[in-house]
Amino acid sequence: MKIVIANDHAAVTMKKEVCEYLTGLGHDVINIGIDREERCNYPDYAEEAAGYITSGKADLGVLICGTGAGMAIAANKVKGIRAVVCSEPVTARLAREHNHANIITFGARVIGYEMATAILDAYLNAEELGGRHEERVNLITQIEERG
Repeated sequence: MKIVIANDHAAVTMKKEVCEYLTGLGHDVINIGIDREERCNYPDYAEEAAGYITSGKADLGVLICGTGAGMAIAANKVKGIRAVVCSEPVTARLAREHNHANIITFGARVIGYEMATAILDAYLNAEELGGRHEERVNLITQIEERG
């Protein structure tokens, strides 16, 4: 699976660890994040990563900032993106199954490496569910279309 990953200055170390973890699982990781702890603007990275998803250059995305919130807010401004902040595995799994989340975000200042890998495992091993969940995702898309 192709996974785009991006981060800001607060998440340089965690991003590197997550890239290694995902590569070790056999995923093709597209790293567009920053590799220095110099202050940067996370919305730019979130928008670029979202573009990889909407263009089909990546299947899923992982965005990491201080809390995960800013990246999720910015990514969700891009049409077709469903980004969810996850601080534990249950939300990650359900976000993929029920909400068809194509990006997850988390905070390097909120969780550690072990929790990050548990979140990633739950997210990547989940599958989008149809039925009532697909109907609800379609309703979300309709809201997005109405803008």
